[in-house]
Amino acid sequence: MFEQEDTLVALGEALQLSPDNAILRNQLARLYLGRGRLQDAESLLRDGLEKTPRSEALQTTLAECYRRLGNSSAALVIVEELIKRPGCAPGLFIQYARLLLLKGQLPEAANAYHRGVDLKADLGDPELAEALGVETVEPDGLPFDDADVDEEGRVRLAAEDFEEEGWVREMEKPDLGFEDVGGMEDLKKQIRLKLIEPIKNPEIYRAYGKPIGGSLLMYGPPGCGKTHLGRATAGEIEASFFSVGIHEVLDMYIGMSEQRLHAWFENARAHVPCVLFFDEVDALGASRAHMKTSGGRHLINQFLSELDGIDSVNDGILILAATNAPWHLDPAFRRPGRFDRLLFVPPPDRVARSAILRVLMRNKPQEDIDCDAVAKKAAEFSGADLKAVVDQAVEGKLEEALDKGSLQPLRTKDLLRALKQVKASTTQWFASARNYALYANEGGSYDDILDYLQKK
Repeated sequence: MFEQEDTLVALGEALQLSPDNAILRNQLARLYLGRGRLQDAESLLRDGLEKTPRSEALQTTLAECYRRLGNSSAALVIVEELIKRPGCAPGLFIQYARLLLLKGQLPEAANAYHRGVDLKADLGDPELAEALGVETVEPDGLPFDDADVDEEGRVRLAAEDFEEEGWVREMEKPDLGFEDVGGMEDLKKQIRLKLIEPIKNPEIYRAYGKPIGGSLLMYGPPGCGKTHLGRATAGEIEASFFSVGIHEVLDMYIGMSEQRLHAWFENARAHVPCVLFFDEVDALGASRAHMKTSGGRHLINQFLSELDGIDSVNDGILILAATNAPWHLDPAFRRPGRFDRLLFVPPPDRVARSAILRVLMRNKPQEDIDCDAVAKKAAEFSGADLKAVVDQAVEGKLEEALDKGSLQPLRTKDLLRALKQVKASTTQWFASARNYALYANEGGSYDDILDYLQKK
């Protein structure tokens, strides 16, 4: 078992910038559990569930935390509720079995164990099975049995091996394009020129010796549409889309993070043309100068090798990455052939806010909505903030519709009323980003931030 202090720090900083990210919070909590920091994990999870009370991932991890703290009753309450949900994760039944065993309810525990193993055979636990007095189911094991080993002794797994284990998700085929992205016209223009046109006109680019594909790093405040823009990019060229979260790469076992990352790239290479999108990439590629141990460095070296290594052929792959904190990314990622193109994704301007509101209001009962008037009063609001405004207005109308027994149209005054209840989330990000742009702006990387602040 191997966990890195630098990874904890990177995840903690990323979570400060994106406190509503349940996936990121859960990953950090699980790392705390692995280090025995149970109280820290509990506090982190409880805070997260106040923001996203229906998060199955946070609830599952909190139940495990309670079990380790010796509070099996609280854990049991959570798990019993989770297994009632349709399509719950098979591992929950194994967790339920352990809790029932602690309570001395052996028949019920054995039944829960069998349900979990029947759904996913490799969840079989010989020690737990023996304690329950049930027949042991031999798991198929990790996909290392038939793996290739390179000259340095590293295991190299084929993408299909990871797919069989469920570690690589199925590709998406986004049914949206740039017309579904409100505003961001300058950003769309740059993506078209740098990434989309080479895919659409490969013969022209090859004639000039240019590769078909490329990489681009998007940065800016959270909630401003970086992931949405990535999906729309894939939709523009009718390409496959793979979205990679840090929880789908980072692993506590030595070497496994590198293997998962390699599998994602291999999977993308097997489905060209495609868009490979890395969210919160700074958590995967934090600066090596701040790392005290070698594990994080190995993952960064693997990432760099996948981007432009001798054995890495990424023709036909658009590699997009997003981060709220580009200053935490290792400088090696910014070299030519890697994420050498930096794209600032600012909060939407007034025209873009109006366009976003029109997209958000599609197919909703409405009457004479003046999106421009609402956009004018929503300065500094991100796309996510605007969605929160619309959701708030919809909730008010739902209550009214239920009372009157008929659909009630949304009006401008409903959005303006909701606007007063939502605060812009970008202010805190710019307070931090401004310092980096002023005092750590090597090569003018963050001039776009200063330009934006001067125009406000």
